[in-house]
Amino acid sequence: MKTLNEMKISFKSKSENEGFGRTAVCAFAALLDPQIEDIADIRTAVSEAVTNCIVHAYRETEGVIEITARILEGNEIYIRVKDRGCGIPDISRAMEPLFTTAPCEERAGLGFAVMESFMDNLKVKSTVGKGTVVTMRKKLGGNNE
Repeated sequence: MKTLNEMKISFKSKSENEGFGRTAVCAFAALLDPQIEDIADIRTAVSEAVTNCIVHAYRETEGVIEITARILEGNEIYIRVKDRGCGIPDISRAMEPLFTTAPCEERAGLGFAVMESFMDNLKVKSTVGKGTVVTMRKKLGGNNE
């Protein structure tokens, strides 16, 4: 699918930057004149992806989170959230609802399930010791068909 527009940002894996990441992606998605429900879905999914980087990928350390967002033909948005953290040894297990690597921190283990429920497509690729890439796509119900 052809890319019509693209933006890239990177920021430190600090919890106070989670809001910045989700807001930047939502502002970019607003170029498609989406429905309010679409923006809420994107906001939630990006928030979960960035929080996973902060809490799990860079546990007890600090690193960089990179977000790429693309507006595609057909009123679709593509979002990639990438870290260079610890990686996920078992992606299928990590994507199971209620699984968490931080049970002592009262984590619900629903991050991937939430992302999957709010986006049309979710893919997770990870290499232990090198990081994780989460890609999400959503067709928006806006007015720019």
